[in-house]
Amino acid sequence: MTNVPEMFSSLVFNDEVMRERLPKDVYKSLRKTIDRGNDLDINLANIIANAMKDWAVEKGATHYTHWFQPLTGITAEKHDSFISPTPDGKVIMEFSGKELIKGEPDASSFPSGGLRTTFEARGYTSWDPTSYAFIKDDSLYIPTVFCSYGGEVLDKKTPLLRSMEDLSAQALRIMKLFGKTSVKRVLATVGAEQEYFLIDKKYYEQREDLIFTGRTLFGAKPPKGQEMDDHYFGTIKTRVAEYMRDLDAELWKLGVLAKTKHNEAAPAQHELAPVYTTANISCDHNQLTMEVMKKVAEKHGLVCLLNEKPFEGLNGSGKHNNWSISTDKGQNLLDPGTTPDENAQFLLFLVAVIKAVDEYQDLIRISVASAGNDRRLGANEAPPAVVSMFLGDELTAIMDSLEAGTVYKRNAKKNMEIGVHVLPNFPKDTTDRNRTSPFAFTGNKFELRMIGSSQSISDANVVLNTIVAEELKQFADVLEKAKDFTKELNNLIRKTIKEHKRIIFNGDGYSDAWREEAKKRGLLNYKTAVDAIPHFTDEKNVKLFTSHKVFTEKEMFSRADILLETYSKTVNIEARTLNDMAKTLILPAISRYTEILAKCVNEKKKAFASADVKFETDMFKKLSGALKKLYTESDKLTRALSEMPVNTPLARAEYFKNSIIPIMDGMRKLIDGAEEIMPSDMWPVPTYKDIIFRV
Repeated sequence: MTNVPEMFSSLVFNDEVMRERLPKDVYKSLRKTIDRGNDLDINLANIIANAMKDWAVEKGATHYTHWFQPLTGITAEKHDSFISPTPDGKVIMEFSGKELIKGEPDASSFPSGGLRTTFEARGYTSWDPTSYAFIKDDSLYIPTVFCSYGGEVLDKKTPLLRSMEDLSAQALRIMKLFGKTSVKRVLATVGAEQEYFLIDKKYYEQREDLIFTGRTLFGAKPPKGQEMDDHYFGTIKTRVAEYMRDLDAELWKLGVLAKTKHNEAAPAQHELAPVYTTANISCDHNQLTMEVMKKVAEKHGLVCLLNEKPFEGLNGSGKHNNWSISTDKGQNLLDPGTTPDENAQFLLFLVAVIKAVDEYQDLIRISVASAGNDRRLGANEAPPAVVSMFLGDELTAIMDSLEAGTVYKRNAKKNMEIGVHVLPNFPKDTTDRNRTSPFAFTGNKFELRMIGSSQSISDANVVLNTIVAEELKQFADVLEKAKDFTKELNNLIRKTIKEHKRIIFNGDGYSDAWREEAKKRGLLNYKTAVDAIPHFTDEKNVKLFTSHKVFTEKEMFSRADILLETYSKTVNIEARTLNDMAKTLILPAISRYTEILAKCVNEKKKAFASADVKFETDMFKKLSGALKKLYTESDKLTRALSEMPVNTPLARAEYFKNSIIPIMDGMRKLIDGAEEIMPSDMWPVPTYKDIIFRV
């Protein structure tokens, strides 16, 4: 039987290992670097590097790599061996502090959004000691940040670390006002639930669209989908259960806190949920989870699909980003608490989040914007593109009472003033969960449900950390000058609720009525990534990120360009793949079958003048018509792709959205219609019936 505690973090150079292997003074200095951001002396780095190397070699590692997260949205790595030649022609295993602290990967082929030209190749990686090193595939993986020769940030981790530090600084100002001077750090904490599909590798290998794009570009709906709700939380198939068991084991070895596993709503869809940890480690762990999911699937003859919408007509996949903030003393600042001062403190942090989400709806929407997520958001399977917050009936009623200065009937006996038991023994689950809400309060955290399954959670958490830091800063600026703290606190909370309550919505986010209501409230509705992304560089957003030193203005414009270019490249690959499959597989298959039908009609009529050939004739007409239309649309798509504008990233993205995707949708409709009436043995690729029901 597996000994999980012994297995857990067995491949991680964690705090326990560091305490065992490092001299006490070196360990203490490293802890100060991790906990307080102190600089680390190169001499100490040499000692740490040697201990890390010895540990890794004992575990079978032969190489090391600086593991970083470029703007591709996935991870990158370059491996170097520990070997160093000796005068006698042999080698020894060495690893220096310099090699630990800094690496120099080629930065020319990573997205930069115009920050640098292609011939400027030099880039630097720098060790992030706040995230533990680990061993995978015989290499020591060292989590790092990534920047260019000129210092421009070229990764997703650096802004996340910056935003975490800024959130901590502003939250500490608030804590000091409440007399919590012993708190030295406030941490953003995250748990990212990961949805995914598992399919048989043999079917995957017969579908070019799955290979090149991660999703099916056509496919008729099967007779049975998810309408019976029999897959959700259902009995896990043996093959899938074996995969999940191995996945847990591999993740546990790497220190990933894999906790929950179950079947999701769609056939062949599943979910893994971790215990939450600090935002930067959670981001690292989620990247590891996606990578390990794919590798373990291969060992089982399966393929793990992380695309947001692999199968039309079935639920897509996302991530539920459970976000909160906690002190270094272990207090969750979004937990209502049971004492008066904690109530007041909780309410202030709560209204800061409400104000942040309302004022920066656009940034939250942009942080989850992608071509893949466009097909998921707004369908009856994911939150709508309109950003709103769910607080639940009871907490909303408390907000209303606070705004009005009236009695909260459930348990208050007089007009509420901050500093009395506003929320005595407030239960965490005061109302039903709202799966249609983009940003839902779930007792002691907020669940951002909009992130796509393939996306890095870094972008969304950079936004959440920074916008809340901004509101806490504004609150601290006011309260630090207050002559009467309690009175000013009451006024501030009441004013914030009144001005930003429009963002609170506890109803059905899927309904047409809500879309109309949201419009009346003045909430934003950016239906597509292309609608949303240009607003990243709006003046108020540039001011926000630059004032908090999370991004420079140049970095913001470059990231907007990268998001738009990624959208265009994604759709371009999908369009070319669809066109290739239509020309080389679908059109020939339909043509062959119409030829068979024509011969059948002729032979029947020769044999029997009065033969009934209605079926064959009708099928011939339908498929001949589809053949002609599909060929025309394919030719139209070819021309449209050749006419793509090249002037700006936004113009290209708009062209793909407005000109290319409609042609693709039309082609899909024709192909799916043909699949529904073609003989299954003549259809050239595996169908949904094959792929999603035969794992």
